[in-house]
Amino acid sequence: MQSNMSYYQSKREFRLFVTKSFPDLIKLKKEDEKKSFNQLILKIIPELRNYINRRLNTAIKKGHFSKGKYKADDFIDQLFIEIYDNIDEVENEKDFYHWLFIKTNTLLEDTIIEEEFDDLFFRNIDDYSKPEWVEMQEKYSTDGGGDLLMIEELDDMSYNHNDYTLNHVFIEDKEKAMIEKIDKHLSKEQLQHHIEMVLHNLPPAMRQVFELFTKEELALEEIAQIRNNTLEEVHQLLKDAKKALQVSLFNRYSAE
Repeated sequence: MQSNMSYYQSKREFRLFVTKSFPDLIKLKKEDEKKSFNQLILKIIPELRNYINRRLNTAIKKGHFSKGKYKADDFIDQLFIEIYDNIDEVENEKDFYHWLFIKTNTLLEDTIIEEEFDDLFFRNIDDYSKPEWVEMQEKYSTDGGGDLLMIEELDDMSYNHNDYTLNHVFIEDKEKAMIEKIDKHLSKEQLQHHIEMVLHNLPPAMRQVFELFTKEELALEEIAQIRNNTLEEVHQLLKDAKKALQVSLFNRYSAE
């Protein structure tokens, strides 16, 4: 399937396309034009497929099930049905984009049961030394942490175009000096590997909020609806995720 994100240079442009597609989809459903309806949904699906693949990849790494047990298509087929049957729930076109993630998330949660989080990593994150971070990274890489999801399984370029940056972690002006200090010793590849490794060890809720906020560029209010949390809970989850990443990056790289 040809990349949709090649036509849309940013998530904002892609989201605008999805939003503007909503009236056409409503019209097609009213006219019982299911084939045309699904053809239009096909232009939206690649981004949702990437989200599904990322969630499945995490579940595999966490040991919930073996690689190959589930594929994105197992969920995509049902997602077509869910969208067609329930699109009338959406009251405003501006809500359509994050409603798609609500439906996708519900399908995933029915299959992926998150394991109880061992909070030892999170509680001790301030205390890990640079050698301990290196050892963790080596173990994560050896265990295949970054190799489970093959690039050909991704339908668009968003997986590569939305790499993590220090701006995803440090956002305040007072943190600028810390950014510059860490950036001197950190390649783009090192940053990706480190953030992915830390996220892998964070609580599932914290990890999901961070990824929805950074990779999908969803607002906190929308993430709260997707996860059925309060806005305050989502804000705290994002704050804790960023704090954990900040501490880990500073302890591992700033002293070099």
